[in-house]
Amino acid sequence: MLKLRNPMKCLVATAVVCMSALLPATAQTKPPLKIGAYLSVTGPASYLGAGAMKTVEMYVEAINAAGGIDGRKVEFQGYDDESDASRANTLVKRLIENDKVHVIIGGSTTGTTMSAVPLVERAGMAMLSLAGGTVIIDPVKKFVFKMNQTDAMAISRLYDHMLGRGIKSIGIIAGSDAFGRACLMAAQKLAPGKGVKILRDESYNAKDTDMTVQLTKLRQEPGLQAILNCGFGEPAAIATKNYKQLGITVPHYGTHALASDVFVKLAAGAAEDMIMTNGPILVWDQLPTSDPQQPVVQAYVKAYRAKFNEAPSFFAGNAHDAFFAIQEAVRRSGSIEPAKIRDAIEKGNDFVGVTGHFRMNETDHVGLTPDSLRIVQIKNGRWKLVE
Repeated sequence: MLKLRNPMKCLVATAVVCMSALLPATAQTKPPLKIGAYLSVTGPASYLGAGAMKTVEMYVEAINAAGGIDGRKVEFQGYDDESDASRANTLVKRLIENDKVHVIIGGSTTGTTMSAVPLVERAGMAMLSLAGGTVIIDPVKKFVFKMNQTDAMAISRLYDHMLGRGIKSIGIIAGSDAFGRACLMAAQKLAPGKGVKILRDESYNAKDTDMTVQLTKLRQEPGLQAILNCGFGEPAAIATKNYKQLGITVPHYGTHALASDVFVKLAAGAAEDMIMTNGPILVWDQLPTSDPQQPVVQAYVKAYRAKFNEAPSFFAGNAHDAFFAIQEAVRRSGSIEPAKIRDAIEKGNDFVGVTGHFRMNETDHVGLTPDSLRIVQIKNGRWKLVE
């Protein structure tokens, strides 16, 4: 078996050819590695899950063409949970009981992820979530990991940016979904320690078609200096349109749950000048060559564009990192036993991915810091790296 002396050299070479460097294309002699995924390919959260599913499929195809992982072919079973938590629960049962997978990637949202947590914990199977909620990994759950920054990390990063601009008094508009509630709670919890005052918070439901009442109440708060949008998908885009229609002039902030080209299109110009957190993927061509993530992100973006003729999202990049974490865990452990895969993901899985530099351990099942998030802004309909 050909083993890499430096896996990161492979990773930065090219996102697809890199995978093929792991093993020569020889006949498979070991049982296959079975990876399952449940992602929001359709439904309100489709902009989170569609690109993620494409990413996993791209790497499964590439690595099987190169001989597999540790001499094993990868068998992949991916399901669309349609952005529905109940359906996600049913699909995870199917992955565990019928498909007999060894590890799971998903879900795309906090709600779909949390619906599956009891199932994977009972089954003793590692699940790598692509969702944002802090609740996914805090408190730590033995078999649950997360491949992007938490909402709390995003809020912390945004608060620091606000304070740097002299903004200390804000309003919040949040979705009533699992992510919106978690984002709001994180904002409320972190505010006192950061010296930020939340003057008022308002909420909206997933099926609401107008948020002008909530935004008007926020705008009327004396001393308001900015508004934070704790939401995702179409409802958050509607709130953004209402924001512009009302002529609100204070800065409009959002988390990485909003930072995507799909959101910009949904907002139809109203997102101009919004400030958000994101990984470097949206501004990959603005990263300096000295940035450790620059070659990793560039390789992935180029491979994805060549394959699908479109740009990948932040959330698609999370799937890249989930697949790499699994690949490295199997390669280092030499096993496809679910428990051993879990242990290898938790211990020694130190790598620079598209999302950030991951350093997971027994007490930290995300392994990222707020500093791994970039501050980006929409200017002339395009993404600009702010800091």
